[in-house]
Amino acid sequence: MIVIQMQGIKREYRMEAKKGSASKEEAVVVRALRGVDFTAEAGEFVSVMGPSGSGKSTLMNILGCLDKPTEGTYILDGIETSKSNSDTFAYIRNRKIGFVFQSFNLLARTTALENVELPLFYSRRGKKEERLSTQARRNRAREALKEVGLGNRMDHYPSQLSGGQQQRVAIARAMVNDPAFILADEPTGNLDTEMSLEIMSLFQELNNQGKTIIMVTHEPELAAYSKRIITLRDGELVTDMNVSERQNALENLNHWKSTHAEIIPEEHFQ
Repeated sequence: MIVIQMQGIKREYRMEAKKGSASKEEAVVVRALRGVDFTAEAGEFVSVMGPSGSGKSTLMNILGCLDKPTEGTYILDGIETSKSNSDTFAYIRNRKIGFVFQSFNLLARTTALENVELPLFYSRRGKKEERLSTQARRNRAREALKEVGLGNRMDHYPSQLSGGQQQRVAIARAMVNDPAFILADEPTGNLDTEMSLEIMSLFQELNNQGKTIIMVTHEPELAAYSKRIITLRDGELVTDMNVSERQNALENLNHWKSTHAEIIPEEHFQ
């Protein structure tokens, strides 16, 4: 089943000349995306790569329904988004997309469980959908935290969690509404090597369970954990290829731990 279907996506920004300027130059049009075609099916794990200024952030904003294209069509899980109104956009962001950001974006004075529960509390309902009860929201949030391995950290605040654990909470929050896909923007940018491998291992596990993941990254080492890589340059999609030698994040994590284990002298235990 096709989850994401983009055709001829263009995004242009018009930079107006300053008023009162002596210069008679006309407004400048910046073409951030120049007709991108991109399709992703359910269960894919796609990395989006490209140098600075390639259009990655613009594409991510359109994928996440944070912005609309100037031209082209974007159908997400059967919904034509490029012509949607603001209410439909809000519904799509809440129900169809799970966001995972580099900076976690957790509420500091709210427990892990309450952070994960927030999308359910603010959930946009369809015409035939009933609002979840308090207990149903709480149960679904608990299950999401258990799924990311934090069943014993539900009552902890972000300050009581490691960076990797905070990102796991963010991933649980992204999944709690069972979105059409997870959109991850540099999800390990604030993490060290071990925690980065933990997060990539979790993404691979979720993907193996059928979750669709789109990850924006500038690191080839991280892209090697996905199944497919698309590359942007100057606003155009220049390559789209499957990963032929996909890395196993759990294996690499175990290897990293074995080679970086702290060696403690035997007399320390005497």
